[in-house]
Amino acid sequence: MYDHFDPAVILEAIPEPAAILSLDYLILATNQAYQDCYAPQGRIVGKTCYRVSHGYTVPCDQAGEACPLRACRDTGLRQRVLHLHNTPEGEEHVDVEMSPLKDAAGQLIGYLEVMHQVKEARAQVSDQDGMVGRSQAFTEMLSLVHRAAPSEITVLLLGESGTGKELVAKALHDGSPRSRAPFVTVECSGLSEGLFESELFGHEKGAFTGAIGRKKGLVEAARGGTLFLDEIGEIPLSLQVKLLRLIETGTFRPVGSVEPQHADFRLVCATHRDLREMVRAGEFRQDLYYRISAFPVPLPPLRQRADDLPLLVSVLLKRLPSGAEVKLDETVMQWLRRYSFPGNIRELRNLLERGILLADAGVIKLEHLPPDLFATVETTPALPAEQVMHQLPVMPLEALEAAYLHSLAVRFKGERRELAQQLGVSERTLYRKLKDIDAS
Repeated sequence: MYDHFDPAVILEAIPEPAAILSLDYLILATNQAYQDCYAPQGRIVGKTCYRVSHGYTVPCDQAGEACPLRACRDTGLRQRVLHLHNTPEGEEHVDVEMSPLKDAAGQLIGYLEVMHQVKEARAQVSDQDGMVGRSQAFTEMLSLVHRAAPSEITVLLLGESGTGKELVAKALHDGSPRSRAPFVTVECSGLSEGLFESELFGHEKGAFTGAIGRKKGLVEAARGGTLFLDEIGEIPLSLQVKLLRLIETGTFRPVGSVEPQHADFRLVCATHRDLREMVRAGEFRQDLYYRISAFPVPLPPLRQRADDLPLLVSVLLKRLPSGAEVKLDETVMQWLRRYSFPGNIRELRNLLERGILLADAGVIKLEHLPPDLFATVETTPALPAEQVMHQLPVMPLEALEAAYLHSLAVRFKGERRELAQQLGVSERTLYRKLKDIDAS
């Protein structure tokens, strides 16, 4: 009686978009969620999975992406990979799960594809807050975040200042079962030795001079939710043992209290420092390091996310006050693409905030960027000198000369005497001008 059982009926038991694929990438059956996600008004069955999800004419691995079906076929094991898929709302991050289907004789007959929605980030401009990105470096980071979010594992975020570590920590919280409970940030770099226990564990009335009432600590405030220790590498060595005890025992005692309290939080830590090197130097406890580094997640600097720059600019302009009505001149975008952004996304945000205030006509141009920015932007051989000059903003000649001389001083590998000869000035004049630049 089950010989003609429709596989689509079984697929309906899966709440997320799901499909059965043939050995040669054809979609044989889908549930309604898959139909609604990829072709609400069209027909899917009989088309290839890569055409429906990506618009490709060849499988993903032939288009420069990882193909979960190919990997599943090669290994015989379930595969998961993060992809950008086309949906009626635009491109979205999707966690593709591919499982092999075998007959009673153990022969591979097809694949079960399930699409898990990635809520931790978006791949396009959106009114929603949170992470955005679509570059390879960002996707690799997002894949780790998406895997870790639903679990209770302690996550250690590693990255330069300004890469958005708190935003990633919040994404981990929002994607977890604890998302309805508090997300509490502890700025470790601002905690003095005297305030550490009071801020983290709280204190009772009369515990010390000035304690006029009971104060709830941040550990207690995070009960049921996520405790985010930002810049954990800044915690003094003498206090690290107290944090270790909290993590190991799951209990804490407010200052002035003799009764231990139970702690209930998911721990996420972040640092821009090299904790391994700090352990070797005796500046960070090895046992604490291994407690907090169960799942390290490297955050890519902005210079490794060049493909994300236009998207990030659009999103930041949309989120900044009065930025929605402002556009970025294409020449500015060309300069920003060649800039290394030592301050990462935080620096980009600051540049755009400055530009919004100065762009009276609603367009951020080169003259709205800080003059010293041009001294650190590398011009490529592909950009003729004449074109570079045409792109320079209108600025005081003194500022232009200062930016140019500063750039030369950084790049020139010879002696100052040789540089002065090439510039047609005396060595003393060059020395004086460089000294004035340093002084300013």
